[in-house]
Amino acid sequence: MSRTPSRRAVLRGLTVSGAALTGAVVTGFDPAARTWAATTEEPTTAASGTTLAGIPHLDGTLLTDVPSLTAAAEDYGHIVHHRPLAVLRPGSVRDVVAMVRFCNDHCLPVAPRGQGHAPYGQAQADGGLVVETATLAGIGPLGSGSTTVTVGAGARWSQVAQATLAYGLTPPVFTDYLELSVGGTLSVGGLGGQAHRHGAQVDNVTELRVVTGAGELVRCSPTRHPDLFHAVLAGLGQCAVIVEATLRLVPAPDTVRHYQLAYDDLATFLDDQRILVEEGRFDYVEGQVHADADGAFRAYSLEAVAYGPPVGPAPDDTALLDGLRHDPANVRYTDRPYYDFLDRLAPVVAALKEAGIWSWAHPWLNLMLPASSAAAVAGQVLESHTPATVGPGAVILFYPLLADRLTTPLLRTSDEDVSYLFDVLSAAPPDDGAAVDRLLAANRSAYDAAAAAGGTHYPVGCIPFTPADWRSHFGPAWAGLEAAKRTYDPLGVLVPGQGIF
Repeated sequence: MSRTPSRRAVLRGLTVSGAALTGAVVTGFDPAARTWAATTEEPTTAASGTTLAGIPHLDGTLLTDVPSLTAAAEDYGHIVHHRPLAVLRPGSVRDVVAMVRFCNDHCLPVAPRGQGHAPYGQAQADGGLVVETATLAGIGPLGSGSTTVTVGAGARWSQVAQATLAYGLTPPVFTDYLELSVGGTLSVGGLGGQAHRHGAQVDNVTELRVVTGAGELVRCSPTRHPDLFHAVLAGLGQCAVIVEATLRLVPAPDTVRHYQLAYDDLATFLDDQRILVEEGRFDYVEGQVHADADGAFRAYSLEAVAYGPPVGPAPDDTALLDGLRHDPANVRYTDRPYYDFLDRLAPVVAALKEAGIWSWAHPWLNLMLPASSAAAVAGQVLESHTPATVGPGAVILFYPLLADRLTTPLLRTSDEDVSYLFDVLSAAPPDDGAAVDRLLAANRSAYDAAAAAGGTHYPVGCIPFTPADWRSHFGPAWAGLEAAKRTYDPLGVLVPGQGIF
């Protein structure tokens, strides 16, 4: 049976928005001109004489207006600008299926877009279709005894947390910034300070519903189409579009105690992070690097969080901090509600937006470093930067990770038992191309040093990569990803912005 509906069904069911198309009827896609066709009448052919390809019936909206296309060619990085031909705001999962099939028929690239927080064009589709998943944001029913929750890919983690906390439950792992989409973080991994205990967000998914690159709606899990399941989680969108995910839940604390411990030596700071995650003293462990009085990045703050009742006992400061080598004169801690801790970046983000820095370019560096060489590699990177080179509002972070907690094949770390996610989240004026280019070149040099030391990168940043680099990055997992790509996206329409295939 043909997947293309009749012209009458197309005209009855299609919702298309475009300022340039006011008063016109969108009649289809012109394969020769690679444009959407619209007139005030209902022709079946384009002006060139080409037979128009009918657009599927949609419950949602297909946008072709200039503001929508321009917005889809933008992201949080403000570095790469690949303009699509159309933007889909799906009214249902059926819309995603229909349009992915349509794009297969006409060799149009497709990229899903959640909150547009990718910094290097990863969710852009030059001359293709961008699927905005924010409209697929449903959150399934919950009860006090729930162990999982099923949510739409476009749901933001803040929404998921608020919904589950009403029942005393929580996903076990969060990224520091909560306003990211579930589908977006599951496509890359989803790391946070709780990952040393619970793994990444991808390690806490029990089932997915996806639309493959061939346009098939498939439910997959560790036992049902496991090859697809493992190719989608941290698979950078190469094999399927996530439309729904079932997430594991755990009991949530009411309050937490948030410690900040000061260090003046990088190796000691990192080793204490390692001790804490290996011993499991804290529920959350992270660290930040700040500039010292001389303007050098040599001041370190270890952040550790202990969950209180009903998850654990009231925190015991003496036991939790025993043996650590921080400066005892500069210990700070606060007790705060659990959600307030999760959403602690909200005022910071608001300040960055008010200052205009949120709209700057963000050529981020995100490396996975083995514990044995983390201090040496990160130390060289830190020595090469000053507050001026990383820009206002920049953040430098370390997250210690345990290999045995990270079970998703495509989420690549080092081969050692302990790795560190090392982030230099820089900012530069979007019109200062020279500054952006310098940071991109510095990122590449830092990655090369990390790779030589047995590390890799966490692919949410801005490192110029070739297909050969990607093969090296995925290492032993490459063969499985390549096979899944051939099976589930045989025409290679999905997410070209990653530059993997």
